[in-house]
Amino acid sequence: MQEFDLAFPDFLSYLASEKGLCINTLKAYSQDLSLFYIYLLEKREGDLHKITEKVLVAFFEDLEKKNYSKSSSYRILISIKMYFRFLRKEGLLHHDPTLHLQPPKLWQKIPDILTEGEVENLLEAPNLKTLIGLRDKAFLEVLYGSGLRVSEVCSLNLYDIKEQSIRVVGKGSKERVIPIAKVAVKAVDEYILHDHRGQIKDKQGEPLFLTLSGKRIDRVTIWARVKYYTKIIGVTKNISPHSLRHSFATHLLNHGADLRVIQELLGHADIATTDRYTHISKERLLKSFHEHHPRN
Repeated sequence: MQEFDLAFPDFLSYLASEKGLCINTLKAYSQDLSLFYIYLLEKREGDLHKITEKVLVAFFEDLEKKNYSKSSSYRILISIKMYFRFLRKEGLLHHDPTLHLQPPKLWQKIPDILTEGEVENLLEAPNLKTLIGLRDKAFLEVLYGSGLRVSEVCSLNLYDIKEQSIRVVGKGSKERVIPIAKVAVKAVDEYILHDHRGQIKDKQGEPLFLTLSGKRIDRVTIWARVKYYTKIIGVTKNISPHSLRHSFATHLLNHGADLRVIQELLGHADIATTDRYTHISKERLLKSFHEHHPRN
């Protein structure tokens, strides 16, 4: 497996420099490929030139026997596909055994989402007479109003939100500018004003959302606050901050938004990721039909 060993560091360097992937993502790629490497050693498939689609199928069947989830297998497949593409790009291989391998369907992995009425109740739950309530109202409006990941909300700085748009740094440090609802901008303005930061100037790196101790808010805090408010409004679903992102996408789709537009708003590199939401909408359509059609 000498070729594997030699090419592997170059592959990680390629992902970091040309693809701009973060350290955690690089670690995930490394772990996934190490798993594949160990399997090849165990099966004595030592020559990369002789790895076929049949070998890969056997590898994923082995993962299934070990009870790996579909999402984990999907991630590992993407890592292996990326690696073989790199090997071909560098001229180390002349074939790609992953070319026709299909990933498992992942639509069923989408978590519980809130109805539009439940979202309204959630957004009205914070106590606006307190600074914490104003902060929570603001980040809830941003989470749902622009469909951001919780990590993206945590990394927002004071001047990232403009009158009609929001600057977001997403996965792989990719930046996108997307629309933001007026009600979300108003909620953020109210929070900043009462936090006595309305007069701050030239502090581009100043965190937008702060904890009680004055530090940048983290995902654990946001997760706890979302759980707190869903309990207050009597929602028993398993709701997390990411559920608001999924609710945002599903509600847009239900109201006729184009899938490509939703892809752009969510920052998905592959429209196949966004396409999962079409299944959810179809499921609801069928459920509504069967429940309410008089001739059914």
